[in-house]
Amino acid sequence: MKYVALWMLVLFPLFASAKSEQDPWESFNRKIFGFNEVLDKAIMKPVAKGYQWITPKPVDKGISNFFSNLGEVKNIPNSLLQLKFKNAGTSSLRLIVNSTVGIGGIFDVASRMGLNRHKEDLGQTLGHWGVKSGPYMMLPILGPSNVRDSITMFGDSFVQSKLSPLNLVELEDWQSWSLTAIKYIDVRADLLAVESMLTGDKYVAMRELTIQLREYDVRDGDVPDAFINNDDDDDDYYEFIDEEDLGF
Repeated sequence: MKYVALWMLVLFPLFASAKSEQDPWESFNRKIFGFNEVLDKAIMKPVAKGYQWITPKPVDKGISNFFSNLGEVKNIPNSLLQLKFKNAGTSSLRLIVNSTVGIGGIFDVASRMGLNRHKEDLGQTLGHWGVKSGPYMMLPILGPSNVRDSITMFGDSFVQSKLSPLNLVELEDWQSWSLTAIKYIDVRADLLAVESMLTGDKYVAMRELTIQLREYDVRDGDVPDAFINNDDDDDDYYEFIDEEDLGF
């Protein structure tokens, strides 16, 4: 998490433009952003602080690993749809290894074995095949997105719900809802350190970071020179920033 905070501070000065051609609905988006901020300050942020205060770091890491492991379920089919067969194999092995040896994904054993994570989703799949992202959107509660990704998130959710390893365990409705709540609280808690270091227009920072990260993901890092600052360490910025940690 310390790397996320550090690189956010490095990237933030690059978010100089208050206007964006990709944000034609800025006026409306800012209203949604304001609503999300009010809701966050009233509920999510206090809960996240309490969670962070009572949860030991090893436990917090284990919880993050657990939900990351569940995410491998959507990485596999989306890798296949993009003809990334090696990545699909790696994601499958990660799911098997971490779900078994890693005790349900609590321990990321696969990464220690050299099986690195390849995050893919349906939005990236469509982008890979030439579907444009469309205008930037700020969604109520869910946060920053774009037209393409806001539609495809339902497909990813469907796949994950049908193929999730949790389906092997009979969970009551309250247990399923509790897991969902813990997931979002854990993500929000990870953002506390970064948030305290941000200055300036938070809406612009979030918008520009979201747009750039999604483009970087769709292109698998092969972005135009004009897209990022000409610096040999540019790839490191994105390596340490995970959209899931940032709530994207």
